[in-house]
Amino acid sequence: MKFFLDTANVEAIKRISELGIADGVTTNPTIISREGRDFETVIKEICSLISGPVSAEVTGLTASEMVEEARVIAKWADNIVIKIPMTEEGLKAVNILSKEGIKTNVTLIFTVSQGLMAMKAGATFISPFIGRLEDIGTDAYRLIADLRQIIDLYGFTTEIIAASIRNSTHVEKVAKLGAHIATIPDGLFTKLTQHPLTAAGIETFLKDWETFKNN
Repeated sequence: MKFFLDTANVEAIKRISELGIADGVTTNPTIISREGRDFETVIKEICSLISGPVSAEVTGLTASEMVEEARVIAKWADNIVIKIPMTEEGLKAVNILSKEGIKTNVTLIFTVSQGLMAMKAGATFISPFIGRLEDIGTDAYRLIADLRQIIDLYGFTTEIIAASIRNSTHVEKVAKLGAHIATIPDGLFTKLTQHPLTAAGIETFLKDWETFKNN
């Protein structure tokens, strides 16, 4: 399973990439806006830090607008993936871009049929939203399992990016269900490395070592 960082914070990306567990980065207009920096500058800087896929989202609403934006953004770096919303216009754009060899990530997936349509259109990645589905009482894990079953059954090359990840349980469950990727906020990455018993164990070991050295 691959881990993507769901952030546009360059310092966080630098820190977590040093752990050797960040395989890519996803961003969206909301995440970019929080940084208060120029979109192109941020994306290019992220691409210089991460060798894996970096998702950059278009903001156009029509297929022609999305394709025009995508062609420009795709030239910024070799590892850019164009993030496209799950709409009819978005699927048109994905169909065009996939034929041009431009990788796409269809976002805001909430149903099996949406995911299937994106696969058929040629999406490189699809992003079902775990946390947001839980918010409305929908079984997000069933969605992941069903999408993976369809990919395996029909031989689609599309990869599932489990998005809207909010806690360690989300990460653990989507991993068990076969999501190819989990995209994780930088704050959660730190929590995934921690457990009270780990901290207590380290403290005990150090105390015992100091006692041993002083005897």
